[in-house]
Amino acid sequence: MRVSFKWLQEYVDIPISPAELADRLTMAGLAVEGLEEPGKEISNVVTGRIVKIEPHPNADKLVICLVATGEPELRQIVTGATNVREGHVVPVALEGARLAGGLVIKRAKLRGVESRGMLCSGQELGLDPKTMPADQAHGIMILPADTPLGLDIRSVLGLDDVIFELDLTPNRGDCLSMIGVAREVAALLGQSLRFPRLEVQEMPGSSLEGRVRVDILEPELCRRYVARLFTNVRVGPSPLWMQERLRAAGIRPISNVVDITNYVMLELGQPLHAFDYDRLKDGHIIVRRAHPGEVIVSLDGVERHLEPEMLVIADPGGAVAVAGIMGGLDTEVTENTTTVLLESAYFHPTSIRRTSRALGLRSESSTRFEKGIDLEGCLAAANRAASLLVEIGAGEVVAGAVDNYPSPVARKPIILRPERVGYILGADIPREETVNLLARLGFTVQDAGQDLLVNVPSYRVDINLEIDLIEEVARLYGYDRVPATLPFGVTTRGARTREQSLLKRLKEVLVECGLTEVVTYSFVNPAVFDRFKVPQDSPLRHTLKLQNPLSVEQSVMRTMLLPGLLEVLERNFNRRVTSGAIFEVGRVFLPQGGEALPEERPMLAAAAMGQGAAGWNRSATPLDFYYLKGVLEVLAAKLGLPGLTFEREKENSAFHPGRAARIKAQGETLGIVGELHPDVLEEYELEVRVCAFEVDLAALFALAGKPSQYRPLPRFPGVKRDIALVVSREVPAADVLRVIRRAGGHLLRSVELFDVYEGEQVREGCRSLAFSLLFQADDRTLTDAEVTAQTEAISAALVREVGAELRK
Repeated sequence: MRVSFKWLQEYVDIPISPAELADRLTMAGLAVEGLEEPGKEISNVVTGRIVKIEPHPNADKLVICLVATGEPELRQIVTGATNVREGHVVPVALEGARLAGGLVIKRAKLRGVESRGMLCSGQELGLDPKTMPADQAHGIMILPADTPLGLDIRSVLGLDDVIFELDLTPNRGDCLSMIGVAREVAALLGQSLRFPRLEVQEMPGSSLEGRVRVDILEPELCRRYVARLFTNVRVGPSPLWMQERLRAAGIRPISNVVDITNYVMLELGQPLHAFDYDRLKDGHIIVRRAHPGEVIVSLDGVERHLEPEMLVIADPGGAVAVAGIMGGLDTEVTENTTTVLLESAYFHPTSIRRTSRALGLRSESSTRFEKGIDLEGCLAAANRAASLLVEIGAGEVVAGAVDNYPSPVARKPIILRPERVGYILGADIPREETVNLLARLGFTVQDAGQDLLVNVPSYRVDINLEIDLIEEVARLYGYDRVPATLPFGVTTRGARTREQSLLKRLKEVLVECGLTEVVTYSFVNPAVFDRFKVPQDSPLRHTLKLQNPLSVEQSVMRTMLLPGLLEVLERNFNRRVTSGAIFEVGRVFLPQGGEALPEERPMLAAAAMGQGAAGWNRSATPLDFYYLKGVLEVLAAKLGLPGLTFEREKENSAFHPGRAARIKAQGETLGIVGELHPDVLEEYELEVRVCAFEVDLAALFALAGKPSQYRPLPRFPGVKRDIALVVSREVPAADVLRVIRRAGGHLLRSVELFDVYEGEQVREGCRSLAFSLLFQADDRTLTDAEVTAQTEAISAALVREVGAELRK
């Protein structure tokens, strides 16, 4: 919101400087992002009238202008501008003048003819071309013909001003108006607020009877609609003072009628719209939802395809405006318009927000409707526009107004406890001062015994609770006046829950293993299930669809994490980053039959491709299945997860059928790990092997025990023994390891598979497995007899349980 300091002073006396006011507003919650002085660089530029234009003797594209600037003699200026005519009043930069950007004007000769100054465009005076009339956006600026000569252009164009750039929070829609900001300033400075004149001079003997009709078919989306009628309208440029104020706010002047609607919107915060009455069928306004397939061409010339949930303004022939956002081209006010129907209405914020987003169309009006406007201010805004129309002589006002207000709602008063104010703020604010501060904001306060009964004005739609009133008191009282105090009351010691501690440790372990954490969107494209080769009947395709998605690319809630990681790898691979390991901890959203909300299940997923960093032997580590399997084993050890095993997985279509395994612990499946199927990699255009895993964190944490702790180094030496055996090829090595660990007892400290052999010395259908065993005790050195007894016990268990044949 851009606020003119000069315009603001029309409503409230401001005895402090703009810089000090900016500080006061910021401390009161209306953040001033910056101060702009539009005419700061400009000097020695005055108004002048072109008396005569002569051709340049030596240049076809130049002309010689004789300009009167209030001096005794005419000033000769050479220009190449094509939009100037004799009699035009224009900005004239005299010799020594300084323009926007630091340009200094000097006396010069152009193709042999002396030029004593320069005619100025709006850009050269620091004005934004977007706020200039279309015919002057890139030419010399033309001023009204009755502008006095020799005046400083800064005062004529309002450039001797200071513009406040306000960064308002979404709840302060009331401050998207000059009156709203002025009300805050008056409250902060203890000044009186002056309201604009709302009296309307209506045509004697005129009446709206039978000329205007308003039907509201959607009262929940349009709670009020006010219409006024203007006749004998003379469309033309608006007065210079109005154009100045519109430009200061960043709005381009168009015509007097349109400028009045924009002016009132900026002044009172109520968007208005003007229709060419003669192009409305029967003067009949219908507020309804759009018909299926209905189309309207908006004022910007774009054809808009409307949807049934969108609110439109229509006549019996069809839609003439998208309610609260933009009017239609068919009923636009033009220079031929003589009768105008003015709309001042209240539209539901959510409806406007959704329609604006769906059409990709935002306007100053929609911004205000989205944040909520003053329901009680519709008629006042229409009357203010009517008053301005008469004031500038642009037309006449038909007596009366149509005010369709289906269900007026009176806001209930809020009970405020003065002692609660002091308790919340930590400051001893007297009851009388609390009442005074609220009254300065326009709130009506009544004594209700120990409590106060506060009636909130209709323009403060953000005030609904007692705590809101306390915040208002704090803002005006001044946060800097609240004393610093120590906290009091019952305190609790902060600590992480078990799950939070496990999650923190989990992330640390994964980072230590060389993975990088990423965060992907929870909203995904339904096409990811096809790319990831999820079967059509899979429950993973039962997604929660968003009611109002930003795009089809983010229209459903994810049920898997891995597709998001694959997109990260794809993006990196396309940028020639062909190696890397990443992980994500996040939630998937699984719809529950009959339930409004989905199950939010915490998951862990990781993916890796290419080669890892070089290790101690200067060779790169392949980021393959065994790398991720090792990561999971380290993770299990660090989180105290016993009995982690891997079983072959053949049914998951996203993984390679011979290179994937189910992750299990204590008989419960936790997830899957393996190499992704080549068809999936082709979908993501990845030309390297990718391995991945996905784990249910809730199940993992439920089984996790105490994280691993420090153990001192052993004092006594260990004894190593090797054992080799032949088993069926169908027996997994994990089963053999499980038997060895169980039979080895507490003296078996570690076991490692170091050789797998299939060949001529091993019978068909079998393979040879060789293990290295380490036996060790904490209190003594083991004897050969003890180690031999343990080794024989292990051998017997292997023969008995997995049908192993020991090799000698």
